[in-house]
Amino acid sequence: MCDTHQPNNIKATKTTSKEGVCNPDEHKKWNRRSFLQALGLVGGGSMMLANTNLTVSRPSPLSQALSQAETDNILIICRFGGGNDGYNTIIPVNQYDIYANARPLIKIPPSEFINLEENEYAMPKPMNKLENLWGDGQMKVAHGVGYEDQTLSHFRGTDIWANTNLTEEERSGFMGRYFQRLYPSYITDPPPSPPSIQIGSLGNLIFRGPENDFSFAISDPGRLEQYIESQGYSLDPAPDCTYGDRLNFIRESTNVTYTYAEAIFDAFNRSTDFGGYLEDDSFARQMRIVARLIKGNLGTKVYMVTLGGFDTHNNQIQRHQQLLNSFSEGISNFYADLQASGWDDKVLTMTISEFGRRLVENGSLGTDHGTVAPMMFFGTGLNGNGFIGEHPELPTNPSVGYNAEQTNDFRQIYSTVMKEWLCIPADTVNQALLGAEFESLDLGFTCGGVSPNIPGDGETLSHIVTYDGGQTFININNPETTHVDITLFNIIGQKVATLRNEMLLEGDHIIDVKESAGTRLSTGQYVYRIETGTGEFSRSLMIS
Repeated sequence: MCDTHQPNNIKATKTTSKEGVCNPDEHKKWNRRSFLQALGLVGGGSMMLANTNLTVSRPSPLSQALSQAETDNILIICRFGGGNDGYNTIIPVNQYDIYANARPLIKIPPSEFINLEENEYAMPKPMNKLENLWGDGQMKVAHGVGYEDQTLSHFRGTDIWANTNLTEEERSGFMGRYFQRLYPSYITDPPPSPPSIQIGSLGNLIFRGPENDFSFAISDPGRLEQYIESQGYSLDPAPDCTYGDRLNFIRESTNVTYTYAEAIFDAFNRSTDFGGYLEDDSFARQMRIVARLIKGNLGTKVYMVTLGGFDTHNNQIQRHQQLLNSFSEGISNFYADLQASGWDDKVLTMTISEFGRRLVENGSLGTDHGTVAPMMFFGTGLNGNGFIGEHPELPTNPSVGYNAEQTNDFRQIYSTVMKEWLCIPADTVNQALLGAEFESLDLGFTCGGVSPNIPGDGETLSHIVTYDGGQTFININNPETTHVDITLFNIIGQKVATLRNEMLLEGDHIIDVKESAGTRLSTGQYVYRIETGTGEFSRSLMIS
């Protein structure tokens, strides 16, 4: 008989009381809402590790995601919540008279800005911590980023930047659609590490797929420890009815959260604090957490952080400069942290905001909702500083309602980053962007035609990584008998083990990485290299 009561008969695996009895301690274990709230997690997290207590099946052909791509690159999306004033962020020095006349009370005077290109563009002095990044070739700016017929609504604007649909309501995001394609059965076919993590904010549409939400949001990793002891929910058969289906969904979703909470906590504790971040600064705390997870070898490829407060309709000058100072300090310390640990060339940061501000100031020492704004990029992988595209040409006497036209489509930037930084195949990127196709911009990096997990053509060796029952396997199809040398490296390039150094016969081969290593492998991300007489092949993998 199907029990249609509320799920108060869900049993935690470590329960000691009678079946069906709910006491307060056990309730905290299995009540999903209170668990997530107390844990500091939001969004439910639709990902699992290979050592989850759910049954893990052999990955499908599509379950070859970012963690298996032929790149170890990581993307940080920094969202300026509220609509950033681009004119006071990247100052158009080459059109300064127009800019200054439009903003007599809130303009940045020449004595208060730092030139990025002499007589061309500058940034205000509160962003001075970025000056070294610019000088070291680790900062670029894309001018006039937006889209045609841009909305000035916070909610719609945020959705469009997430879902890339300019004309219709769309409840999935561009990264979520990508993850959905790669993880079509994520409950039973989990990736070994969370594809995306958000720090300190509610779930964003960017990571929502057509069927599942792929965001995993954290407010405080330090609060995870007390929950790691709980082992999740029993997966004993549930009633064969609608209630049973819902019960299974709750159990599986919550086990996902438990599992990734443990992975995140372990990664956080495998790393150490850099010590240079500002105290009592929310953005600094977010960047510190991201750095700890990266250095702890979690394996996640996309992170999102948020700096809010950019809706500056009044008294803008001090508020905006405080925000830019917080951002500047956080980014500067973040890359100093990564450089000290050897990760700086693997991490790209890009900024987004739902819209910009109008050129002409309003009557309240602020600016109203506008259209375009610059996007900033940071990282050693940029291979030089510079500007992308043309700055909008400003009219001599702009009206109060003037809004600039976009000179860079934000979707083209997304496309470039996905293809050239994350090394996602072009056809997959086009699908994630709802069929829109864009040529790549020159942001200073390229994958050089690398496409992850492309099956062999029968003439060259092909290889993929699969996961089953907590084990990691390299699957090789060898077109001819040849000598192979397969070496495993940690994420900073140190040799860890030789997996094979022998003649490999023609045909299919499966290598158990842990067994072949002959040494204990810590949980985290590794890279293997296959050397044959005809070439070299490499890919990253996760050990759980």
